[in-house]
Amino acid sequence: MLIRTWNLFHGNTSPPGRKAYLEEMVRRVTEDRPPVVLLQEVPAWALGRLESWSGMKAFTTRTMRPRLGVLPLPAGVAKAITSIHPGKLRSGVAGQGNVILLGKGFTIRSIKFTTLNTNPFCESEGARLGLTPKQMRWWQKERRVLLSAHLEITATRERVFIANVHLTSHPKDLRLADAELRRAANFMNRGSELDEIVIIGGDFNIKGSESQTIRELTHPTEPDEAPYVSTASLIDNVLVRGARPGTVRVWPEDARMFNGKLLSDHAPVEVDVPLPSEIPPPPTPPAVAPAEAVAADTALVDETPTAPAAETETATDA
Repeated sequence: MLIRTWNLFHGNTSPPGRKAYLEEMVRRVTEDRPPVVLLQEVPAWALGRLESWSGMKAFTTRTMRPRLGVLPLPAGVAKAITSIHPGKLRSGVAGQGNVILLGKGFTIRSIKFTTLNTNPFCESEGARLGLTPKQMRWWQKERRVLLSAHLEITATRERVFIANVHLTSHPKDLRLADAELRRAANFMNRGSELDEIVIIGGDFNIKGSESQTIRELTHPTEPDEAPYVSTASLIDNVLVRGARPGTVRVWPEDARMFNGKLLSDHAPVEVDVPLPSEIPPPPTPPAVAPAEAVAADTALVDETPTAPAAETETATDA
């Protein structure tokens, strides 16, 4: 089961320009009909158009409302204003959200939206981290949501619990993203069922080498706690528990080119997570005769040594 994640950067190019290519990006990342695609930084006005662009089922959550300063805006008005210069205005006007796109063959058991940076969490965790009240208020300014789905593979009844996250970006204090990732993993661990594959993907805004949470998830200290596998070394990552993921693939730049423009400042990241039904059975060992049959066959063998044939001498007349 292929899991693909991409931060769309509101459809902007790298470097940002005066034209956005959001629809082209959505069509590009879904044209081979992957089973699961996780998207971040999707403008709020586009959340309702993703199914027609992708041909996949879309589950969305809005993390920032369209607005002009403190004034809320209709999504269409925000889109018109942003189109003046998408590279400069982006989420500041259009708002944004996260998305799980699903191909065919899934039964949706439940969808859940969980805010990670709530006011109580930012205050308690902020106090532990030594943040000032101003920093705590900034932390909760943009809602960071864990969008999760309990899925069942319709044909095999295998179950997967998958989540999409876009964590706080604060390059000077990566502890904020790390704390949100820990909270997301706690929600997933508590909400997962026995034998359910757990997947957390998206834009973590912290690399695996910088994350204490990822180190703890991949090397748990509790003997009954199943470890996660961190598949990528980038801030765009996929964590997997309960399956052995394949090698991660980061799209090269030529796969992101459109009319000579490099799409997004992030590259799509994808990894194959094999389901138990997709793993070939081990080879059958060669048949070995039962011990009793071997003994019986041995008993039938006549082990009496055979006398050598007599030598014939030819007589010679004297």
